[in-house]
Amino acid sequence: MNRLATSWVLTAAFALGACNQNSAPGNDKEAKLDPALAPAQKMGAAEALSGIATGAIQPETMSDADVASLGGLAGKCTIRLTAVGFPSFLYDESQRTGVIKLNGKLIPLASVDEGVFRDGDLKVTLRAVDKDFGDDGRREAEMIIMLPQAEDELGFRGYEVCPRT
Repeated sequence: MNRLATSWVLTAAFALGACNQNSAPGNDKEAKLDPALAPAQKMGAAEALSGIATGAIQPETMSDADVASLGGLAGKCTIRLTAVGFPSFLYDESQRTGVIKLNGKLIPLASVDEGVFRDGDLKVTLRAVDKDFGDDGRREAEMIIMLPQAEDELGFRGYEVCPRT
């Protein structure tokens, strides 16, 4: 093998060596090696989204620490972007409150109408795609996010999971 080919193979091997490293919440990690994540900071929408380009904002998944800091899942519904993923939006119908994780912050929202939550100029609307919940306790749903000063809304389809009554 010539020097150029050997150099290319070594470069590719080093580049691919770190491909199995993923620190996103919910990925398997060894508890003995990795400390538990601290919950994200809670703050209002205006402060959490200040100075951020609206095109760069996407809903984020909440870690176990985030959910625990919000009082856990008992009695609350969640919107999950994948069938088995962690929640990106959590709401309590009886308290008429919701929380979304954007820009690494947990943003509390007040329910202003059925399926509509707001904090200032940030608005989240939830719409059921399926009429009924399946045997697994979830149904398809849409989460529409209108960010402050954004021209367009952001739409996401995922799963709504609610406690069985």
